[in-house]
Amino acid sequence: MCTFAAMMNDLIVKRVTTRREMDDFVRLPSRLYRDCPQYVPDMERDIRDMFDPRKNAGLEFCEVQPFVAYYWSTPVGRIVGIINHRANRKWERRCVCFGLIEFIDHSEVSQALLSAVEQWGYQRGMDCIQGPLGITDFDKEGMLVEDFDLVGAMTSIYNHAYYPQHMEALGYQKAADWIQFRLQVPEQLPARFERVAQLSKEMFGLRVRTMTRKDVRGGYAQQAFDLFNQCYSQLFGFTEFTPEQTEEFIRQYQPLVDLRLVPVVENKEGEIVGIAVTMVSLVEALQKSHGRLWPLGWWHLLKALKWQRADHVEMLLVAVRPDYQGLGVNALFFEYLLPVYHEYGIRWAETGPQLEDNIKALSQWKAFSPETVKRRRCYEKKL
Repeated sequence: MCTFAAMMNDLIVKRVTTRREMDDFVRLPSRLYRDCPQYVPDMERDIRDMFDPRKNAGLEFCEVQPFVAYYWSTPVGRIVGIINHRANRKWERRCVCFGLIEFIDHSEVSQALLSAVEQWGYQRGMDCIQGPLGITDFDKEGMLVEDFDLVGAMTSIYNHAYYPQHMEALGYQKAADWIQFRLQVPEQLPARFERVAQLSKEMFGLRVRTMTRKDVRGGYAQQAFDLFNQCYSQLFGFTEFTPEQTEEFIRQYQPLVDLRLVPVVENKEGEIVGIAVTMVSLVEALQKSHGRLWPLGWWHLLKALKWQRADHVEMLLVAVRPDYQGLGVNALFFEYLLPVYHEYGIRWAETGPQLEDNIKALSQWKAFSPETVKRRRCYEKKL
């Protein structure tokens, strides 16, 4: 390892402007986590698409600037700066965000990367910085601060244990924390959920259904995203999805989603009042793919989706329309999903990250003796 003085003299942070620099940006994690069995790679294509206006509708209202840190000619860190003008208007702030941050265990590298985004944001009139965040709340958020020994997930950040130590040393403070839960799939639905589910059907006329591919193509999925916008509008940093973003998400994830694992609850009028998005874990397939579809990444993903399913699911999202919360919608989800999980051989589930102060969301898991895992943090700092 080089000395601090040598690193300072030979370290440079570049704005990504060339194809070679973008290759360095995209491929850096494969070196940093080469010997880390807990790490789950992003698909390289998805990272590249983030910066393509033809494939990322969020660039209509966001400025993004990726950076790569080099020691001599070797990439040793990366970061992206994001100014989400829609979010800033909604939350009445002037904030630059950082995301996709990766770095070797050297304080000069982390400091140089974050300083690059701080200066970039300050030059554009921003007065604070937050992260790790993305353009949308469906992007990976929050730096892992606990449980580094647990295998990551396909939809959340995994990072080395030294990352949060660097953040605190650089004066960054907690803005928000997310936590996740691990649940064992029970043999039978708890009796309380059975009673509540039955009452929901009888008293409120609620029913569970699943979407078909025709529904998705015909605009039914857009109603689901409208529900997300309504349910999550007041959560930390959330910005409503535009129709263009919705179309992109549907196009990107439709091939990966088993619609049997995405129950929808409708009322008597046929309106969507709740949706639960769960997926069989693709962690092992993504690790085998090394973040690339070719030459064999597609095969590992196809096997995991069709023939060799994992024994656990990721419970990505649960949304219930505000006026139907407390009316048994969650019980209907569990009543429907449990036999499907048994059929698929699912033994346990892990929720997506949930804000630690979102009491309504956290309380829905109490009956399943949840284990709290993988605390992650959004940091902030004044500029």
